[in-house]
Amino acid sequence: MVNQGKSQTVQKGGSNAERAMEALKRLTPKLLIDGKFVDAKDGMTFEDLDPRTGEKLVDVAEAQAEDVERAVQAARKAFDEGPWPRMTGEQRGRVLLRLADLVEEHADELALLETLDNGKTYSQCMSIDVPGTAQHIRYFAGWCDKIEGSTIPVATEGFTAYTLREPIGVAGQIIPWNFPILMAGWKIAPALAAGCTIVLKVSQYTPLSALRLGELALEAGVPPGVFNVLTGKGAECGDAITTHPGVDKVAFTGSTNIGKKIMEGAASRIKPVSLELGGNSPVVICDDCDLDAAVKGAHEALFFNMGQACECGARLFVQEGIYDEFVARSLELAKARKVGDPFDEDTAQGPLVSQKQLDKVMDYVESGRKEGAKLGCGGQRVGEAGFYMEPTVFYDVKDDMAIARDEIFGPVQIILKFKTIDEVIARANDTNYGLAAAVWTQGLDRMQALTRGIKAGTVWVNTHHILDAAVPFGGYKESGIGREHGSAALEHYTQTKSVYVPLPASKTQRSWVTM
Repeated sequence: MVNQGKSQTVQKGGSNAERAMEALKRLTPKLLIDGKFVDAKDGMTFEDLDPRTGEKLVDVAEAQAEDVERAVQAARKAFDEGPWPRMTGEQRGRVLLRLADLVEEHADELALLETLDNGKTYSQCMSIDVPGTAQHIRYFAGWCDKIEGSTIPVATEGFTAYTLREPIGVAGQIIPWNFPILMAGWKIAPALAAGCTIVLKVSQYTPLSALRLGELALEAGVPPGVFNVLTGKGAECGDAITTHPGVDKVAFTGSTNIGKKIMEGAASRIKPVSLELGGNSPVVICDDCDLDAAVKGAHEALFFNMGQACECGARLFVQEGIYDEFVARSLELAKARKVGDPFDEDTAQGPLVSQKQLDKVMDYVESGRKEGAKLGCGGQRVGEAGFYMEPTVFYDVKDDMAIARDEIFGPVQIILKFKTIDEVIARANDTNYGLAAAVWTQGLDRMQALTRGIKAGTVWVNTHHILDAAVPFGGYKESGIGREHGSAALEHYTQTKSVYVPLPASKTQRSWVTM
């Protein structure tokens, strides 16, 4: 098992790529503020690059602090004076259902833009990213008329009390580049369902699909100012959103380091923050597993989305009795995985999102070599143009190596050996992260021990990457605060008001505090 050291030739994407360029020509690459596409205040733009070639796709408006001010003012006015939070839940739900329908109607266009901008395969966008966005919006549309308070019996004689769940206000939302359209859907759906207004900041690496989503939202009937989209860099645009006094709540998905800075910025205004952050998720392969299924499952757990997924199976622990065979089969799969133009139907792995990300991952490959991990395959850049990389597998990895401690966020599979269940639970938990995990076993006792013993917000059994809009998703430890999905997500966008009311039959109406 040695590194082949052989580069592959990247094929062109043909008609799908041409259709993507046509979709790009129809897009307005400007800021969406108060229902209109506008230039940045100072006219600044940045180059959005094609990850397949490294060449410019289009110039996109680059928001600065002044543009954040405009967007927040629009969102503030829409919340304080506009119809959106004053609609009935049924009315808001109808608008969101229409938006979900429009996302499905324009699925091909959105998938083309997503592939062009991000580098993920067109087939994945059509089967996962875009349908998942529509499903998420549709799910929260169903919540719009079910956000309820409660009536509470109180000990104070002559009074009753009830609670109201009210929208929190203007939500500042910052999303990453790895799942642009899907993350936009995850963020905006619960906020809109609750009656909030939004300033959404998208990554400078992948601005296109969220801009089109903003257009579709207006077409669906979302009032101007309710959903604003800013394209720009985190240092200028994201910081201004986080610290702005007109933003009532901040939601962020991205790296743990940036999440900490978001918390610091929000703390200056004592505003609530929800964070979905990094991961270094363990995958535990027991010796009683279905070996064929486990090898394939672990392969997709890591290489899905070019390894650029926070919940990917980053640390693969394999029990010693099946270790050698598992490594051999894993190498076969990795060597056979086709790297190519993401618009081609038979491509399994497109380019990474940027040169910066490719360089970061290649630095980890070099670190793995230097620290003594065995490189079974890959480890090379593919071609000279674009940001392609070979599927890479390290084995005989030690827990203290950088490739095992850090979140690589690329197509690099890390395989470690273990002996006992107690041992692997301790090693799996020896990390600052706790986003997700997976276990592969046919034994009920082992399944129970592992799923309960591993400290992670989501644990899969004999599968990976299954996420549903109804099921909470979020991390333990430094993998975040709060949960996406389900009713738990609505808690981030509502706040509870308690109301005390004297009963009509009361002879004495008390106004003093009762403890």
